[in-house]
Amino acid sequence: MKALELKFENEDGKIVTYSIENPIEPVDPAAVTAAMDVILAQNAFTSSGGDLVAKHSARVVERYSEDIELV
Repeated sequence: MKALELKFENEDGKIVTYSIENPIEPVDPAAVTAAMDVILAQNAFTSSGGDLVAKHSARVVERYSEDIELV
């Protein structure tokens, strides 16, 4: 499973991550930047460390899991 992680800095200077599962690929950096700008401008999210104040980074992560059969 892939996820797009949007990372922001909050008022406490800590990094806050929001994940979006199954992003459209290839991911458009300009669209991601624009979406993050809208999130900041509309103060759409908050965190325990206060409002989001700046974009930090974005990345696509892929998670792989395999069940282990217990004997």
